[in-house]
Formats: sequence, structure tokens, C-alpha cells
Amino acid sequence: MMPEAAGCARVRVGRGSVAGSVDRQAPPHPGDGSGPVPQGVLGDGACDHVPVMLDEVVDAVAPRPGGRYVDCTFGRGGHTRAVLDRIGPAGRVLAMDRDPQAVAAARELARPDSRISVHHARFGEVGDVVGAAGLAGRVDAVLMDLGVSSPQLDQPERGFSFLHDGPLDMRMDPGAGISAAEWLASASEQEIGRVLRELGEERAARRIARAVVAERNRGIPVATTRRLAAIVAGAVRGGGVRARVHPATRTFQAIRAHVNEELGELRRGLAATPDLLVPGGRLVVLSFHSLEDRIVKRFMRGDGVASAPPRRLPVVEASRSAGAFIPFKSARRPSESEVAANPRARSAVLRVAERSR
Repeated sequence: MMPEAAGCARVRVGRGSVAGSVDRQAPPHPGDGSGPVPQGVLGDGACDHVPVMLDEVVDAVAPRPGGRYVDCTFGRGGHTRAVLDRIGPAGRVLAMDRDPQAVAAARELARPDSRISVHHARFGEVGDVVGAAGLAGRVDAVLMDLGVSSPQLDQPERGFSFLHDGPLDMRMDPGAGISAAEWLASASEQEIGRVLRELGEERAARRIARAVVAERNRGIPVATTRRLAAIVAGAVRGGGVRARVHPATRTFQAIRAHVNEELGELRRGLAATPDLLVPGGRLVVLSFHSLEDRIVKRFMRGDGVASAPPRRLPVVEASRSAGAFIPFKSARRPSESEVAANPRARSAVLRVAERSR
């Protein structure tokens, strides 16, 4: 999301902490992780694309020869490639993504490798996809990486980042649903404020919503990333150019989460996992925002949902997770060396749970 520096490293970027944000203390496009980049983990173009906490995630998945694994968010395939390296000729990976570009990258990987099957689907549809593949109850691990990939942020036409001026789209799948600009053109001031408050935890939600609607009422469409960022900066007190994090960060996060129904997809995906995993199989989730992590944590320990979930979001019934999983004792976070190399990894939280036997 930041202008690329020499070396052109690409990283997996957290949804909640940095998607669309400017960390003014961070170098542009730092590398990710302290170890060498795995061969073939590429983004668009010639730059390496390395997921956050790659080694820790793969250790949590614990791939073995002949195992069956589901990657709900393929991205550019960093996790899938690492798993394929460890499962031998009889292993299998089912890879999913809602982004057509990620699906195209996955199909390129699958063309010479029959061990991987590729599905254009949201991770909330993982139950249907795995069931149709005949793998329900036979999966050794399900992985969900909730980060936004740098290739998505680097393309201005996708509208995820205000560092590039482009159409205000923000859809993970540009061919489905309405864009962020279309939503802002029709949503009421109250609805905009609610989304910013509940999904972005934005304290200035009412002021920002009022400013967006005022701009709209003047006949000026809020249709580009930098236009929205400028409106937010003008509405947020004390959020000028000297701020460490750009004042529009939470607004972009919230609108993107709303347009893509991210928390609802997460809840639906989690609810499906008990029926997919073998006894002792693992659920591995890498999250980047407190709202996501709260949902994951409470689901793994059997509470079903976080207390007081945002209104109008689907709820995972407690009965779907109660007793289904044994969570690992503590979450894992990126190492100091990884955060030093890639400050955008600092908010990552890795949680793991095993299916009850």
C-alpha cells in the first residue's frame, strides 16, 4: 500500500490495522518476516509476496504427507505453496478466494499440480465448497488469513487505498455487490455513522457521516479514494498530516468491511468448520483487527459470538461451537524481528484450535 522501495518486497497486509492507512514511522513496502522468501511466492509482477507470520501459520496447520487442507483465502498462495511442499504426492489442498485475480493466480499454480483444487468463493461458503468436493469431515486443517494482500492495495482501480487515487470500489470481487461509492451515494447519514462506529470503531463517526452527506448534497459525488480521504481528514479534529496514522484509516476499514460483509463472512465460515474437520483437525485463523479476533477467540472457546455483536450481522449460534474445539492456550503474535522488518505485521494475531475428538 505504500510506494515501493528498492527490492520491491510485497507483503500480506492486515485488514484492520493498515488497509488504507499511512504509518508515518514505517518505511515504504518493508519486507515481511525474518527468514528467506520461499521460492515461487510471487505477487503480480516480479515482486515477492510473503504472508505475515508464514512460518508460524504453517507450523499451526501442521501439514503432513497425505493430509487434506483448506485455504479459505488463497491470496497469492504463500500458505498454500508452503503446505504443498509438505504433503507429498497424496496430499490435497482446496484453495478458495473471492478475488478473481487471486483465483487466476491459484489456477496458474494448479495447472501443473493436480493436488490443488481452486474455487472462486467467499470463505463464508467454505462449508458448501468442501461438502461439494466430498471432503466434509475429512479435512486436517482449515486456514483463514483475514489480511488484505498488497497486490489488492497496489492497484488504484481496486479502490482499497487512498495512497493511490482511484475509483472508490473496495470490493474483494469487483463483479459482485455494490461498490463503496455506490453505497455512499445512497446510504443515510445515520447508516454511514453506524457503519463507521461499529465496524471501524471510529470516534468521529457522526462528524464524518455528516461531512460525507453534506458533500453529496452539494452535488459532488464521493467517488474516488482521495476525495473520501480528504473529506474525512477535514471532519476529524486533530487528524492532520502530522498524525502517525492517517485519519481516514478507520473509515476505509469500516466501509470495506461493510461492502464485503467481512464479519458476516467470518461468522459463517467459522460456523461451518466443526463439520469439516477430522477429530484433532485444526482451525487456524490469522486476524488483524480486534473485532475479528474477538469473534474468533470466543468461537474457539465455545461462546459462539462476541458479546454485543454489531447489529444486522448474522450470528454464529453458541451451539455450533460449544465443545467443538479445544483452543490452544494463547494466541501467537509476530516476532520482534518481523515487526521491525514489516511494521504492518504488528497487529497480527494467530489463533489455533483443535477439533474435539
